[in-house]
Amino acid sequence: MARRPRHATRPVTMPILHPNAAGIDIGATEIYVCVPLERDPQPIRRFGTFTEDRLGLANWLAQCGVTSVTMESTGGSWIPLYQILEARQFEVHSVNARHVKNVPGRKTDVQDCQWLQVPALGRPPAGLLPPARDRVCRPLPAPAPGHPGPAGGHAHATHAEGPHPDEPPVAPRAERHHRGHGVRDPGCHPRRGAGPQVLAQHRDRRIKASPETIAKALVGAYRPQHLFTLRQSPEAYRHYQRLLAECDREVQMLLGSFASTVDPAQHPLPPAAARRTLHRKVSRFDLRAELYRVLVTDLTQVPGFQTPTVYTLFAELGADLSPFPSGDHFASWLGLCPDNRISGGKVLSVKTRHVKHRVAQALRLAAQSLSRSRSVLGGFFRRMRAKLGAPAAITATAHKLARIVYHLLTTRQPYEESHLAGAEADHRRRTESRLRAQARALGFEGVPAIERSVS
Repeated sequence: MARRPRHATRPVTMPILHPNAAGIDIGATEIYVCVPLERDPQPIRRFGTFTEDRLGLANWLAQCGVTSVTMESTGGSWIPLYQILEARQFEVHSVNARHVKNVPGRKTDVQDCQWLQVPALGRPPAGLLPPARDRVCRPLPAPAPGHPGPAGGHAHATHAEGPHPDEPPVAPRAERHHRGHGVRDPGCHPRRGAGPQVLAQHRDRRIKASPETIAKALVGAYRPQHLFTLRQSPEAYRHYQRLLAECDREVQMLLGSFASTVDPAQHPLPPAAARRTLHRKVSRFDLRAELYRVLVTDLTQVPGFQTPTVYTLFAELGADLSPFPSGDHFASWLGLCPDNRISGGKVLSVKTRHVKHRVAQALRLAAQSLSRSRSVLGGFFRRMRAKLGAPAAITATAHKLARIVYHLLTTRQPYEESHLAGAEADHRRRTESRLRAQARALGFEGVPAIERSVS
């Protein structure tokens, strides 16, 4: 009996999804690049981290016919190379290092760049990086209220050098002039400056202390080193104020370069949300109006959001969140949702991922500020705090704020608390039902407060 001919086994080949892709492993002192094997006799090369080395890397990729690049986004070493490749019209994908380090057997930088170059397996999900035009405000800090950073230290230096630790606040200019020019007693010579009694008359109108109390506070046993420090404090304070003014002008110029997406005549800026604030004027121009002009919606209407918070969101995310399919994806990208790890049907962990992002930090700070808010979000934060504890409540509220931000920026609709009122009403009905059931179990009958007062 003749045997049947064996069928030839067809080799299984994986499709080449990105034939012109290159992989880059970026380190602190060297960069390893891998291109397709047929593009160069030496497909894996090592480059330095100086600017001329990065430019040479970009030239070599262009010679090899590479059009797309995949790199790890670890630390800040990838940013200069990303900007150079982006300017050369390369399609750059910055991926999370967590997604490419889970494959075993890669212990060297050479193997890392080879894995990042493999086109047959596709690419790990890339992180969101707004276009270059939307990232112009990213390096600039948000205009801070009051005396931020080192300027605040110089503003309060006069009190630190006072004769008593509990001395009352005095007029900063008068006190610095008094102490910095050697005036130490009420009977000072006119050429050495005005005495404490005269300087006390120039106190700030918000100071509640009397002129006599301020004059006593201005008299002290000051040492030469204290006077030297105080003479430098006004100059340092004015220097920081000049820097802050220049930064505000730069932010205003960059925001002015964005096209208006809303007509102020048809859609005027909503009135500022009525809430108690402890800060002074945020910037030297109307930053809130500029952000509304670019974003179409006023995010400061959301409880917990101040103008610097909205500026941080815009500087990091831009005005387009369409790369995220839904608010759940956006919250997951920020690490504000549970990272469920299940093995064998058993839940190993539900903790959130450790994500360091300025947007997530800003949302957590905004959530923490809702602890005493009378809004619906404030009630949600307090319920979560009573149920889960403060840290988990902050994360849960930040997650809700992230979903609200995604909805407002994608739909370009104003914030309305009525959409959240339904959930608040459901919670109230559940609470009332639970309390009535507990009262019946104890032999009582719950009566509304209005009916009790009428009877």
